Amino acid sequence: MTNASGSPAVNHLEAFYEALLFVAERPLTLVELAEQASVPRMHAEGALEALGSNLESGGRGLRLQRLGDEYQLVTAPEVGERLAGYAAREVARVTPAALEALAIIAYRQPCTRSEVDRVRGVDSDYVIRSLLHRRLITEVGRRDTPGRPILYGTTFTFLERFGLTSVEDLPALSSDAAGLVAAASSDGEALRIPDAG
Repeated sequence: MTNASGSPAVNHLEAFYEALLFVAERPLTLVELAEQASVPRMHAEGALEALGSNLESGGRGLRLQRLGDEYQLVTAPEVGERLAGYAAREVARVTPAALEALAIIAYRQPCTRSEVDRVRGVDSDYVIRSLLHRRLITEVGRRDTPGRPILYGTTFTFLERFGLTSVEDLPALSSDAAGLVAAASSDGEALRIPDAG
């Protein structure tokens, strides 16, 4: 599968991963992807990086998203509006309060509800439940402190809705809470998120 330059093997692996991630019903981990192709993790990661670059630079309709060690294919943000008409899903606006809490979680993850409350200055229970319902955040564990509070982090749905390939693509963080919200979305009022129900 490899030659002296290694390129045919990478191209073959890229094509395999593109097809595999296209048919997968859930994000796949790097370990799973390496096992499926019977290659070392290092080779799998190299092929995935090449696939992600090629999809983005080639002006294609798909993008490779990475969250931690999980990967999935998603539609490119620039074709999202056209696809929305085809999908014809009901949408609901994200409230400014929910957007603010989402931005805090995105930049501080993993974090607890009390940390979100402290930054926002108000109770965030309702907005966190709303974000969980919309699958923009998820429980990622528990903090090893008294009461073992739940830790929250963002999801693949969050990355998809904001047109990001990973959380490392988030804009630089401003020093104030208003900047935190603005950094999460340049047009938060117009952000539309499909209802999970």
